[in-house]
Amino acid sequence: MVDITISDRLRKSCPYLRLGVIKSEVKYGKDHELLGQEIEETIKSVQSSLSRNQIADLPVIRHTREAYLALGKEPARYRCSAEALLRRAVQEKGLYRINNVVDIINLISLQFHFSIGCYDYQRLSEPITFDIAQDGETYQAIGRGTMKIAQLPVFRDEQGPFGSPTSDSERTMITRHTREVLIVIIDFCGTDPLSEAMGKTCFYLKEYAVFRNDYYSVIV
Repeated sequence: MVDITISDRLRKSCPYLRLGVIKSEVKYGKDHELLGQEIEETIKSVQSSLSRNQIADLPVIRHTREAYLALGKEPARYRCSAEALLRRAVQEKGLYRINNVVDIINLISLQFHFSIGCYDYQRLSEPITFDIAQDGETYQAIGRGTMKIAQLPVFRDEQGPFGSPTSDSERTMITRHTREVLIVIIDFCGTDPLSEAMGKTCFYLKEYAVFRNDYYSVIV
């Protein structure tokens, strides 16, 4: 079991918010050929079905942007990771291939439009709360340097904030030393596809990240 909750003040601002939580053992790897093929096929599908101007109106993206506005954050400046991925795909900029676990998460984001946190579980200190960042809070975001996170929805453990729908922190990032991951699919609109996205994530983990079947999966 993972001790993870949504704070009352965040739930009040985002009443339909749900989290799809998956904890699993993984085997770190790079450049999985079949996974790469799935990613390329999904990118082609996105490019053929979406224009850049349509992305913000996708239901999951729209509700995420509305949640940011409700918290006082400008969604165009602090764009959620799923929207950023879709924009890269539509603009034919390609996707960075990182490792098998992160690549799976990016694939699910492209398919279901959810922003997804992916963390090295051994670097976390429970309990974990999904909360609103306070004024002046920052962390070292992956590939972004110091990021001001005030008013963003953030995951927080006993060591402080470590992730958001915009960008996760270096402290809990997936590395070649990672053996167990915590994956959190962030759903601001309470949609049925959350369960489907969780099932597809577990399927891809089995196929491309070699983990045992005794994983933990729950909706919070």
